[in-house]
Amino acid sequence: MRVSLFVDGANYYYMQRDKLKWNIDAQKLRDWAASKGELVDAFYYIGKSAPSDLREQKYLDMLAYSGYSLVTKEIKEILQDDGSITRKANLDIEIVLDMFNTIDNYDMAILVSGDGDFERPLQLLRARGKKFIVLSTAGFVASEIRMVAGMHFVDVANLRDELERIT
Repeated sequence: MRVSLFVDGANYYYMQRDKLKWNIDAQKLRDWAASKGELVDAFYYIGKSAPSDLREQKYLDMLAYSGYSLVTKEIKEILQDDGSITRKANLDIEIVLDMFNTIDNYDMAILVSGDGDFERPLQLLRARGKKFIVLSTAGFVASEIRMVAGMHFVDVANLRDELERIT
């Protein structure tokens, strides 16, 4: 079975920081995906500062050297009504475009995200005869995604022994 991995970098980061309270090793995640079949692609989608700071660039370099194809977008700063600034780089469209532009290359997609915006793309993948796994964690995954994924939802919390980055 040919497998493609699609990592929503922002969702991946906040899931670790806000819910799991432990860090996932990106290489171990890639290896876990490869254990499901022949890993043909691993995409990582992430907002990027302009210019990148040293720590961010080191992380991006590590991802590239670990076999991920990086898809980046400059982070925008949005002024809120209360005067605060929100930093955002939404890459959902890029993820969906790559899922469908590479659809002939894989039999199963692994999506690392709990974002409800992926409900319809997952339904369409299923309609096209593709298998998928959604990797997220309880309390961080949208109910729409849980309903579409059903038994194809894997809770990252249950994979801690396999995926945790040891520092």
